[in-house]
Amino acid sequence: MTSVGIIGSGAAGLTAAIALARRGFDMTVIGRGIKESNSYLAQAGIAFPILDGDSPRAHVLDTITAGKYLNDEETVWSVISKAGEAYDFLLSIGLEFETNETEGGHSFHRVFTVRNETGKHLMKVLYLAAREAGVHFVEGIVEELAVREGKAYGVFLDGELLTFDATVIATGGFASLFKYTAGSPLNLGTLIGDAIMKGAPARDLEFVQFHPTGYVGKNGVFLISEAVRGAGAKLVTEDGERFVNELSTRDIVARAIYNQMKAGRRVFLDATGIEGFKKRFPQIYAFLRKDGIDPARDLIPVSPIAHYTMGGIAVDLWYRTAVKNLYAVGEASCNGFHGANRLASNSLLECLVSGLEVARTIARDKPRRGDVKEPAYHGYGAGDVDSLRELLWNHAGIVRSAKTLKEGLRELEGIEADPRLKLLARGVLECALAREESRGAHYREDFPAMSKSLERPSFFDGRCRL
Repeated sequence: MTSVGIIGSGAAGLTAAIALARRGFDMTVIGRGIKESNSYLAQAGIAFPILDGDSPRAHVLDTITAGKYLNDEETVWSVISKAGEAYDFLLSIGLEFETNETEGGHSFHRVFTVRNETGKHLMKVLYLAAREAGVHFVEGIVEELAVREGKAYGVFLDGELLTFDATVIATGGFASLFKYTAGSPLNLGTLIGDAIMKGAPARDLEFVQFHPTGYVGKNGVFLISEAVRGAGAKLVTEDGERFVNELSTRDIVARAIYNQMKAGRRVFLDATGIEGFKKRFPQIYAFLRKDGIDPARDLIPVSPIAHYTMGGIAVDLWYRTAVKNLYAVGEASCNGFHGANRLASNSLLECLVSGLEVARTIARDKPRRGDVKEPAYHGYGAGDVDSLRELLWNHAGIVRSAKTLKEGLRELEGIEADPRLKLLARGVLECALAREESRGAHYREDFPAMSKSLERPSFFDGRCRL
C-alpha cells in the first residue's frame, strides 16, 4: 500500500488526507492538532460561486482584479471551477453553512459562513471525517524534510526518519515571521525555507498580505474579520473622519490605515451600528469584551497586521514541487492562484481544492520511495527568531523602499538564526527589492505605480529571479 505523509493538520492537509484515505492510501498526518492551525482561526468563510446570479467567471474576474493581474489565469480557472466539488465535499462530511455574505473585492455575496467562526466548525468536521476514513495522526512538529538527490523520502521527527512514498507539505504560510500577526505562531515557514534549501524553489515571496483590521490588545493580537466591515462597520480616525472605502481590497485599506497612523492619527473600527454583534461575531465579541471593549458602544482600535503570504513553495497546476515525490498544498504552496493580493475568503477555498486535487495527482503519479538512501539530518536550532520578525516588520512591511530593503539585507547577515528561516527572510527582501513597482500587497514608495513589464511572477532558489 502506498504511504503518504502529510505535514500539517489544517484544512488543506486534512482534506488531502481524507481524499487519499478514501482511495486506499496509507495516510499519516503529522501536526500539533487542529486548534494550532490557521484554518481553525479563520473567521469569515469560504468563497463559492454557486448561487443564482453568480458565476465562476465573475469569481475569476474578482480574483484576478484583486490579484492585480499577476495571477496565473489557468490556475484561477482550475481552482474556481472546482468550487462546486469542494462545496459538495463539505456537505458530504456534515458541514452546514448558516448564511452567505459579501466581503471586500467580491462582486457578489458568495462568502459562505458559520457564525463568522467558520474555521472552527470546518476543522471539527474535517477531523472527524479523517478519523472515520482511517487516517493516522502523529502529534509533533516535523523538523525537516528527508530529501536526497532531488527525491523526498519522508521527514525527520525528533531526529527519527519517518519514510513515506509521497510527502505533502501543508504547514501554512510564513506570516508569523513578521512581528505582528494574529495567526498561529507555528507559521514561521521553516519547511518552506527547508524546501528551498533542498531543491524546491519558492514563488512570489514578496507578496505578503497585511490584514487592515488587526487588534493588538492586552491579551495578544487578534483579527477583526472583514465580515464586520461587510456588516456595516466604518473605519474612522480619532476625529470621527472616514478616510477609505471599507470594502476595497485589503492592500488598499491596509495602506490607508497605515498612512493615517504615520500621520499621527489613531484609527478605529466603528461597529456600533451593527445589531446583534455578539451573535454574529461571537469570537470577536469574546476577545473584545475580555479587554473591556463593548462593540455596541465603544470604538475598536485597529492597525494592520501580517495575515497571509501569497508566496510559497512553487508548485504546478497539480501541486507537485520540483523535488520528486514532494507536494505542497494550501498556503504553503504557490501556483499563481492569488496573484499579488489574495481575494478575501479564497484561502479556505484553495485549501479544499488543493487538498482534493493533490489526492488525484498522487493517485496518478503512484509515487514509490524505493530503497531509502539515508538523507542527511541537520538538527537546526531556531536561534534568534524574534530579531528576524522585527527585521521583516521594519524593513519589508506595508510600505517598502530600496533603502529599507537594503538595510534589512545588511542587518540579516548579523542575525544568528535557523539558516532556513534566514534564507526565507532573504528571499522576501531580495524579491521585494527586485520588484521595482507597486502591485497588490507589495508597495514600493520609490516605485508607486504598477509596471506592465513586471507583470510576471518571481522565483527564489537562493537568489531572486524575476
